[in-house]
Amino acid sequence: MSAELPVFTVADLVEVPPFDVVSFTANDAFDLGVIAGDLIRSRGLDLAVDIVLGGYLVFRARFGSTGPGNDPWLAGKAAVVDRYLEPSLLVRRRHEEAGTPFAELDDPSIDHDLLKAHGGSIPIFVRGEFEGTITTSGEPDVIDHQTSADALAAFLESRGEQSLA
Repeated sequence: MSAELPVFTVADLVEVPPFDVVSFTANDAFDLGVIAGDLIRSRGLDLAVDIVLGGYLVFRARFGSTGPGNDPWLAGKAAVVDRYLEPSLLVRRRHEEAGTPFAELDDPSIDHDLLKAHGGSIPIFVRGEFEGTITTSGEPDVIDHQTSADALAAFLESRGEQSLA
């Protein structure tokens, strides 16, 4: 892995269309998970990957030094996507740009033990409806985000599809 980390601004992140497909089943989630795993291994990353559909974990794999300590991060990043319906890194960057990092928000409706606005989780939409998430955890959050985004792009490419968005 290169020592130089990718940089994502709010503008960069909102420019990427949401992952929105005609259908996405548990079988598709498995295929996406395998694609993500192949990317993780080929890049030599220490990442865990979860794919959740309809509130249920349908795929999980751990690579390198990841383990149970990544579980709260996987769940917390996905919880941010569940709440805001946009990538967890975009939520983080929006708050940073506004001058109040997410972790410092003093809002009783935000459980900071549950919600983790760090990169790595991206929503999965089916015909415009939120269906689930792909989430990675284990590397710096911009690497986590890039890996999830690249896995979604590779999934679409493998199917010869484009996002509906």
